[in-house]
Formats: sequence, structure tokens, C-alpha cells
Amino acid sequence: MIYGYKRPLAGDELGEQQLLDIQLDQLFIEAHPFAKKRHTLEELLMIIQPGDEIVVENLVVLADSLHQLLDVLNVLAKDFVQITFLEEQLSNSTVLQLSLAETVTLFSNLQTQLKSHTTTFGLAEAKKAGKTIGRPKKSDENLRKAFDMYQSKTHSLLDIKNETGISKSTLYRYIDDVNKISHEEEKHSKLE
Repeated sequence: MIYGYKRPLAGDELGEQQLLDIQLDQLFIEAHPFAKKRHTLEELLMIIQPGDEIVVENLVVLADSLHQLLDVLNVLAKDFVQITFLEEQLSNSTVLQLSLAETVTLFSNLQTQLKSHTTTFGLAEAKKAGKTIGRPKKSDENLRKAFDMYQSKTHSLLDIKNETGISKSTLYRYIDDVNKISHEEEKHSKLE
């Protein structure tokens, strides 16, 4: 049997761009994009038999981490099931003859895609739940006070943090922003 498996991905939330024009005996579609409770994948892994094949669009469809990918590949190897990754043009029966740099590139790209997938859907869920996204906003008053203390050169960074609650990284980010604005204003005035 040839099984297809797909799930929502960043940029293909409905799975419409996966497994196009592929002949399958049965298609399994995961209802959600998240790592946990992948019931459809579990169902597929329970029914496969030696000699079956699973086809997925790419590595990210199958796993949310390298560890999870390895776990699934080990299950498939023990069950003598082939899996084909269309985008990467790989299967678990392919003998790779890649250089170390090519292998690292493959897994580096996979890691980037996994992070993008997780971040995209994690942010969407957080917004849906009404959570604030991004860094917590520091009060402008505290930032100005920290900046003035820094400019006075009479306070240590620890003193500034203890008095204002502004960390070194936040202070430096604010200083960079102020310097960028000053530089842009200076550049603009020279043009006039």
C-alpha cells in the first residue's frame, strides 16, 4: 500500500500544495499543525505493514524536531516501511552520497523550516488566545531615566538596572535606536 500523509504547514495551512498528482492508496490528513497529539500520524504508524510506502511532501510534514524525525524513521525501519520525501528527493532507502557540507546544509535548512513552522503556528495560537506577542514594553519614563543615567557616566550598568529595572541589553537597544534616529536626522538636515 502507498499511503500519503500531510498536515498544515506555514504557507500551506490547508495542505493544498502537498502531494499533488501523486497516486496513493490512502491519504491521511492531520487536522492541526502542532507537534503534540498527532493522532492521524499515530494511526498511520499503527496500520503500516512491511513493504508499504509513505509519501510526504517534505521532512517538516513528518516531524517537528530532528529527534522526532529520527524516532519516526526508526519505527519505519523496524517495520520495513519506505518513506519518500518529495521536496528533498529522499527516502529512507536512499543511500546518500553527500559531502559533510551538503549534509549540514540539508539539516540546517530543515532546522530553519522547523523553527519557522513552530513559530508561525505558535504565534497564531497565542494571538487567538489573546496573548500579547513580542517583548514586554518598558515604560518610556524608565528608559529615558536609564538613558540619562548612562549618559551622565556616573552610574554603573548595575546601578541603572537596580534603579530603573532596565537591563543592559534593553538599554543598549534603546541607545542604538536613539543613535539611529539622530543619525537619520543629521543626514536629513545635510540634504536640506
